[in-house]
Amino acid sequence: MAERPNILLICTDQQRFDTVGALGNELVRTPHIDGLVEGGVSFTNAFCQSPVCTPSRASFLTGRYPRTTRCRQNGQKIPGDERLISRILADHGYRCGLSGKLHLSSCANGRVEERIDDGFERFAWSHHPQPDWEENGYTQWLKSKGTSWEELYGEWDGGYVKAGVPGELHQTTWCANVAMEFMREAKGDGRPWFFNFNCFDPHHPFDPPREYLERYRVEDMPLPRYVEGELEGKTGYQRIDHRGAKDGVVHYDYGAMTDDDRRAMTAAYYAMVELIDENVGRMIGVLKETGQLENTVVVFMSDHGEMLGDHGIYLKGPHFYDEAVRVPLVFYNEGMFTGGHRVTGLTELVDLAPTLLDAVGVEVPERMQGRSLMEHLKGAVDGGKVREDVFSEYYNSWTHERAYGTMLRTERYKVVVYHRSGEGELYDLEKDPGEHVNLYDDAGYGDVKAEMLRRCFDRSVLTMDPCPPRLGPF
Repeated sequence: MAERPNILLICTDQQRFDTVGALGNELVRTPHIDGLVEGGVSFTNAFCQSPVCTPSRASFLTGRYPRTTRCRQNGQKIPGDERLISRILADHGYRCGLSGKLHLSSCANGRVEERIDDGFERFAWSHHPQPDWEENGYTQWLKSKGTSWEELYGEWDGGYVKAGVPGELHQTTWCANVAMEFMREAKGDGRPWFFNFNCFDPHHPFDPPREYLERYRVEDMPLPRYVEGELEGKTGYQRIDHRGAKDGVVHYDYGAMTDDDRRAMTAAYYAMVELIDENVGRMIGVLKETGQLENTVVVFMSDHGEMLGDHGIYLKGPHFYDEAVRVPLVFYNEGMFTGGHRVTGLTELVDLAPTLLDAVGVEVPERMQGRSLMEHLKGAVDGGKVREDVFSEYYNSWTHERAYGTMLRTERYKVVVYHRSGEGELYDLEKDPGEHVNLYDDAGYGDVKAEMLRRCFDRSVLTMDPCPPRLGPF
């Protein structure tokens, strides 16, 4: 292997941890991602630092926590002095490219996402497939094909699931096409490269291509993990989203759905994942075809999860169930990493950037708060122990105005604090791995609650910005 490997970072949007065949899901078809799992290293307890897009993405692309990046909410713009891993790699001679979504700035109300000095030479931007901006690279590609998203998509009949754009003209496929073109061009460039693939799927709406949707029988799908009446002991935010996701902005009213509706949405979600998997296979195929696979670090991950009806909630919000904050995280390079290795210890996505810098021999900046996982990738340390706990944050981030929450999770317990509201959650994950029984006000868990609150408060203090550095004793 050359001293400076390439990096292909494959990031999906809103894909929960339990959607990979090789990691235990027997219904979804993911043979290409399975190949990465079987030949690489899987972190099976990886957690994002926020359950919504912008703060999570800002965190793992900088190696810093949301409160530190100051990019804490969807709709905020990441400050210009934050340094993305792409900028750092570009400064060290890497050619950097991106296709699809970045979402480190607002792109609502006709506003195109504003960029900071991010280091990307190739920036094929498409926040989502709908043609809300002329600058949407996917929209431009469809136009070059003599069609449009509106023509391909058609009308929505008002149901929960729709057959969407055909696979060969889908935004996921376009994102992969751009990545493949970049990798072929980079072969003769002489520089190492970093490419960030960011499709919009399996984000809602539940609208995979018809040919993928038809591969999943609705009657074979599991029902969401929801215990009737469990929300009576949960927070007001969850009871609101039970009646309509994202504070009623999107009307996925769990109680108004039939079991067939719920199963159909799971089938559609899995179909979107299968389309992603096929495009992962196409990108890996180009790496093989161009002789670059051996010298490329491939990462497969997502920015956060999807409730998918579990606990009677769809989509996302100020919720810290594992379905919302636990994500797939797989590293692949047969020469550098231990193949087929599973790391079961608690891991944070804030560790991604320092790990990639370590892998390519670039010094990790002091401002990064994550830690390199290279010893785990090489199988040199106990994979059952990575972190003592993981931390996640939600600060008034788009849905549920004035919802401020922090979560700390250990292997045994999880505590969630909703600041100013007096509400919270506490789960004994050994006795209740599905997180159905909230013990926050259970007197029998008073000592556990006090200890977990202390640890959560410690993490909230200890995740403050380590910079600027101290220059002297006074």
